[in-house]
Amino acid sequence: MDQGPLPSLRPEVLSTLSVFADVPVGHKLESRLLTAYKQDRDPAKILLVYRVCMTDENLPWISPVVHKICLQTVQDPSLIYEYLPDPGLKSFIQASLELLFGKHSPAIVENRAGGVHTIGESGAFRLAAQFFRLWHRDASTVCIVSCQKESHGLVFQDMGFEVCEYCIWDPKKRRMDSNVILKVAEQMPSGCILVIGNPIDCRLTQSQWAKLMSIMKSKQIFPFFDIPCQGLSTGDPEEDAGVLRYFVSSGFEFFCSQFLSRNFGVYDEVVGILVVVARNNEQLLCVLSQLLSYAQALWLNPPSRGSRIITTILCNPTLQEEWNLSLKVAVENMMLIKEKVKEKLRLLGTPGSWNHITEQMGTHGYLGLNYQQVQYLIKKKHIYIPRNGYINFTCINASNIDYITQSISEAVLFTKDSEK
Repeated sequence: MDQGPLPSLRPEVLSTLSVFADVPVGHKLESRLLTAYKQDRDPAKILLVYRVCMTDENLPWISPVVHKICLQTVQDPSLIYEYLPDPGLKSFIQASLELLFGKHSPAIVENRAGGVHTIGESGAFRLAAQFFRLWHRDASTVCIVSCQKESHGLVFQDMGFEVCEYCIWDPKKRRMDSNVILKVAEQMPSGCILVIGNPIDCRLTQSQWAKLMSIMKSKQIFPFFDIPCQGLSTGDPEEDAGVLRYFVSSGFEFFCSQFLSRNFGVYDEVVGILVVVARNNEQLLCVLSQLLSYAQALWLNPPSRGSRIITTILCNPTLQEEWNLSLKVAVENMMLIKEKVKEKLRLLGTPGSWNHITEQMGTHGYLGLNYQQVQYLIKKKHIYIPRNGYINFTCINASNIDYITQSISEAVLFTKDSEK
């Protein structure tokens, strides 16, 4: 029965009913450094903290084979743009697992390794944190060991965990300290979770990894690995994942966040996987079923484009070889940049040793500058880097390397060697 239009309230009455009245203005998610860079009007300003791998033309690096597949995908009339299954493409998950562990890995052959397609790294950590909160209740503490502070700790904090973060970079000795992770494991409470950021950065010998495994087994510490850019550390995807394969062969159960956007150059697709290695297939399926229920509540179905590109490459030996070659070239270019930076600093007579620049792997690394030297670069030279001096070396290219190295040399010479 039509009762006519609903009565409208007076504006003065509506204003008192807003549920948003007490909501304050939120802080921008971007860092103060990025804000300062954007506000800087100097035409020569330089930002050295981009997250992506950059080319010599100062553009985001993309594996050439990705361009080829993108064109083929656009022109493929048979492609059906249907929702992906909840866990993601089965072929994508399988190809990603084989990339991580090797096709003949015991975990794959025995059907005790699986994964869920996630929205980048944060999605993988969010699923894992929710799983731990519900099914690993005794683990109230999460220890994160990496080469710099990551955002993963915030995810665990939001889920109610006590988070302890440790950096393996020693600013005084200007090197990665391989003993940090061993000390952390020895001091951790039993039954807790240890997040290991990009294990190859830890620089542990095989005997040190064996010692760490022994400690973790005796204290029932659950390992959670983060593989953010497999292949972009050494140029060899197998070498970058060697530690995980060692843990598999030693019978460990673990989680792993496998991020696949950076090493293929499909950054805007934020393609990730939460990988699970269990004792047997029955346990694996139970864990995956729980993770899928969380994923359905968060994003229902994962996006398809990035996973299709990666699957096409990894499932074709010729294309995968092209991709492997592009990784080697990208890493060689990174190494060359670092060598040039070190050599130019030497030729400029910059005090101190700069060997640590070439000893670090991957796109990012520490310059080894103190707080005052960093501030000098920002305020006097308009070169924007984080307080800890952790930069993206691929942002340095032929057009800016002379200015950057001269500025670093000035910063070291014209500031006092002290921490603020």
